[in-house]
Amino acid sequence: MWQQGRSIATRERPAPVAGAPLWCDAHDFGLRGDGVTNDQPALADLVDRLGEGYAADGRARVIYCPPGIYSIRDAGTVWRSGVSLLGAGSGATRFLLSNEGNRADPTPLAFWTTVQHGADRDRHIADCTFADFEIDGSGVAMAEYNYLAKGLGLQYVVRGVFRNLYIHHTGATGLGCDFLQDSLIDGVVVVGCGRLDNGEEMGGAGIGIGIGGWGAVERCTISNCTTLGNGTNGIFLELQKPYWTPPRGYRIIGCHSQANRFGISDWGADGLIVSACTLTGNLEAGFDVSANGTAGIAGQGGILGDCVIDRNVRDGISMGNTPGPYAIRGNRISGNGGHGYHQHDLGNGYQGPASDVVIDSNEFWDNGLDAIRVDRPMRDAVLVNNRIRNNGRQCAPAATGAGDSVRYARRSMTDRTADWPSDGHRGKVLRVGGRVAVVVGNTGTDLDLAELRPDAATAWNEDIPPPGMGYELPAAAPLRAGITVNAPVDSATVRGNRIWDNGAHPTQSYGMWITERGACVSCRVEDNDLAGNAEGALRLDTQPVGGRWDRNHVEVD
Repeated sequence: MWQQGRSIATRERPAPVAGAPLWCDAHDFGLRGDGVTNDQPALADLVDRLGEGYAADGRARVIYCPPGIYSIRDAGTVWRSGVSLLGAGSGATRFLLSNEGNRADPTPLAFWTTVQHGADRDRHIADCTFADFEIDGSGVAMAEYNYLAKGLGLQYVVRGVFRNLYIHHTGATGLGCDFLQDSLIDGVVVVGCGRLDNGEEMGGAGIGIGIGGWGAVERCTISNCTTLGNGTNGIFLELQKPYWTPPRGYRIIGCHSQANRFGISDWGADGLIVSACTLTGNLEAGFDVSANGTAGIAGQGGILGDCVIDRNVRDGISMGNTPGPYAIRGNRISGNGGHGYHQHDLGNGYQGPASDVVIDSNEFWDNGLDAIRVDRPMRDAVLVNNRIRNNGRQCAPAATGAGDSVRYARRSMTDRTADWPSDGHRGKVLRVGGRVAVVVGNTGTDLDLAELRPDAATAWNEDIPPPGMGYELPAAAPLRAGITVNAPVDSATVRGNRIWDNGAHPTQSYGMWITERGACVSCRVEDNDLAGNAEGALRLDTQPVGGRWDRNHVEVD
């Protein structure tokens, strides 16, 4: 019986075809790895040879590149199904990309795309692993930005694995692969990619995944990745066609996104799960849900949970133009320069009220402005069991100065005669003539300034101001609340929240504030503890209409 089973298995897995071994050392097939020889032609020939073998017998192949610097010049390699590329680890096996002989075209290490190669569901690539090597894109220069100046740029991939890669300083997105089915991105470190992107172009991210090509479900997990100082997003998912169904099946777990323009962005998924991530020091927002992507469709139905969203230059969570629902649960949202959570209109995408947004059991503290700010209509929102304390840190009055006491550096400013409240200017724009920079924090005499763009050496939009030149800092927002309603809100539930300021110098003006532009219609505001804020528990510039307001503690004992 055992012999019979073995015989059947052998017949189903024929021997590899001639000239296409299952495993090969790249040095045996013409790649040198000496940092001088252009290894791209030999790599392309080997990929074609092994790809033909896979097509003939269905057995996946592996290319192993021993330690060395593999120069890839002037052309990307068109990848094939069943071909994997493995190295000896980042720092040991390094692919150095450059296009010095062909500045008109980018040079990705590997690509397979719809526009260039006719990739689609029926012409996908499968069974490919890229693991244990480094991609250095610093040698690619373009006269004009090209979104194909990636490290890896594959579309329509089935059973793809991207593991233990270090990708850095590519012109466009580092790992920019679209339509990934049954795929895994794990342990990838992406630094300084999108360096040719001005922040407004397509791509330019650390890890950028186009979605929707397989239909309603695309099964892909992004885990344990680090994205640092990339031009647009650390990680983004982007629906590629407005008429495609936003797909379910994407998960981002245990990742770290720092000092990008946005940390993680959901531009069109349905039910994205983001869990146990750290989003810190990003220039626009830590987590972004918006319609900024190609299709103009914002994410919906997602879950953001158990994350640390801290010290982002502007908002912690930016929620724009989603129809909803969305759930924000169990996160620490702290130290951000703007709002902790900001529901606002970014101009593109869905124009109706956001429905069924849940903000549950989060910790909001030490944010520059309001902990939760609603600047766009919402319906059936649920804000429950949040702890909201010591926000509104951007409290310093307007300030000016000039003369011998004032000095400037690439990412700081000092006025020795100042006496500012600690972090009282956080999130403000510093103006020095026509020069501007954004404040990320301050002591009594020193301002720390955010870099102008990710991976930049300076905070200034022009040259560093000369010593003594006059500066201006604007006044703080006069009111800063735990929860601010500045748009119509219908049928919301606000229950069980503790909202207070126990700092030595309280800066959170009110527990809850409904502005002149805001409205609460048929809302249930119950069992909240609003005692202990700087000016008062509750401010109602617009009176609520209907609903229930009951058992809210608003007096200090």
